[in-house]
Amino acid sequence: MKKLTEILFNLFLAFLLMGAVSCSKSKALTDGTFTGTGAGHGGDVTVSITVKDGRVTDAKILHEAESPEIGPVAEQQILERFMQEQKTETIDVVSGATITSNAVLDALEMALNKSRGIEEEKLVYSDTSCDIVIIGAGGAGLVAATEAANKGAKVIVLEKMGIVGGNTNYSTGGINASYTKEQKKLGIKDSPDVFYSDTMKGGKNLNDPALVRTLVDNSAAMVEWLQSDIVGADLSDVGMFGGATNKRIHRPQGGQAIGAHLVPLLHQAALRQGAEIRVNSMVTDIIKNDGKACGVIVKTRDNQYKIDAKAVIVASGGFGANSAMVVKFNPALAGFGTTNHPGATGDAFLMTEKFDAQLTQMDQIQTHPTVVAGTGIMITEAVRGNGAILVSRTGKRFVNEMQTRDLVSAAILAQPKKTAFLVFDQSVRDSLKAIEGYAKKNLLTQADSIDELADKLGIDKVEFNNTIRKYNSYVESKNDEEFKRNAASMERTLSKAPYYAIECGPAIHHTMGGLKINRSAEVQNKSGNSVPGLYAAGEVTGGVHGANRLGGNAVADICIFGKIAADSAVEYINRQEF
Repeated sequence: MKKLTEILFNLFLAFLLMGAVSCSKSKALTDGTFTGTGAGHGGDVTVSITVKDGRVTDAKILHEAESPEIGPVAEQQILERFMQEQKTETIDVVSGATITSNAVLDALEMALNKSRGIEEEKLVYSDTSCDIVIIGAGGAGLVAATEAANKGAKVIVLEKMGIVGGNTNYSTGGINASYTKEQKKLGIKDSPDVFYSDTMKGGKNLNDPALVRTLVDNSAAMVEWLQSDIVGADLSDVGMFGGATNKRIHRPQGGQAIGAHLVPLLHQAALRQGAEIRVNSMVTDIIKNDGKACGVIVKTRDNQYKIDAKAVIVASGGFGANSAMVVKFNPALAGFGTTNHPGATGDAFLMTEKFDAQLTQMDQIQTHPTVVAGTGIMITEAVRGNGAILVSRTGKRFVNEMQTRDLVSAAILAQPKKTAFLVFDQSVRDSLKAIEGYAKKNLLTQADSIDELADKLGIDKVEFNNTIRKYNSYVESKNDEEFKRNAASMERTLSKAPYYAIECGPAIHHTMGGLKINRSAEVQNKSGNSVPGLYAAGEVTGGVHGANRLGGNAVADICIFGKIAADSAVEYINRQEF
């Protein structure tokens, strides 16, 4: 009887809440112009609506910094539906653009509420406890949350930004893995040993060998885990990236950006397993008791509170968006732009000082070679992997486009104006969905002939034609006589009009240094011992990538060590007496 009474009472409260929501939604709109913001990939998306005679007569985007692969089309579709519906709750998100869609919808709802005279709800939490608290809801944090909750742990994830995903939202490439079922289906011969060798060579052998071994040996199983019913990812397209001996970067069919595909799936997977995810929740301190990590202090816009936990996983990302910290550890990068999201500021390093946590290789900071100047928009390495070339203002190639990012970046910086033109044709565009996003952002210079493209770029026609002719001959002979580019990345001649170019140059992309961990993702102190109850995964850690990260290894890193951190934390809790 008591249980029945409780159920009826909860139903009564639910009906009251539904009525309150319905009442607020039905309040009349006040005429005028109102703005709202929602958290998107690259920061806030700001919209403006105009209300006249109680109806919205205009809605437009005032500001956005979304990646070109997912932003413009989704934004326009949402606005068009909104003008038809005059409300947000009946509008579905655009497939493949969940975060951008929700950002626009949240911004529209905020603007509507301002017109209705409804104040924003306060974000207040009370002190609480859980088994595992995870700092950061990027790729590593979401994987850790999914795995730990799946193993029965009570998990709370704290994300300081307004959306989940972190830098993983920006990932356009894929996940490297070797000896996978997908590779076998496509007849690709690869092995963990070759993957290990490529990764160590790419990192100038400064990588931690034990961590690299862990990465490569767990990569195939990680792809299977992501493709399983737990997450449901599509990683069936296997391509070529810089520094790789074989095709091993796994991504969705058609070359869709991996981040836009994976983040929503991981978010939903974590929630399905029972993890609680709190956004706009900044961790300001990690609690230490008797040498152990045992909780966090959290600040929202409206209050501060404490979470007691049996273990803490730090998955807060790198510091590529903190220019002061970047210059502190590598002064040569002063003035460089960044591809990172605004939350990549390295907050965890100060919070872990009380544990005498060891930092490693903080000066090792990678630039991505193909970033559109002044925008922070990264052009995925897959464009080069699918056949594009880099041409200087002389009209000539100057580098093996599929070398590691540090070498390609250095080669571009040696060119006039420190930029180069990424050149490709319609066949390359047809092979990669990501390019359509660049086109919608008006990043492409297009021409019907090589001569016309040379004119538009202001480069020498004779040299440019000669460059294209020679490259096409290398494709046909499967031998790049000038720069020894891997034949696996030269499968298309540049001969199908129209022709395209994007001017680009290097920008800060990945911080390879961070908290030192062992193979179990346990944070190490300066004495070389594990800090009890403290784990870390993803770009907040150091040692996996050495002096240079290979494209495709970031997603492998965050997923593999995110899962390991969760497994280790659960095992630690089961061994302790709490």
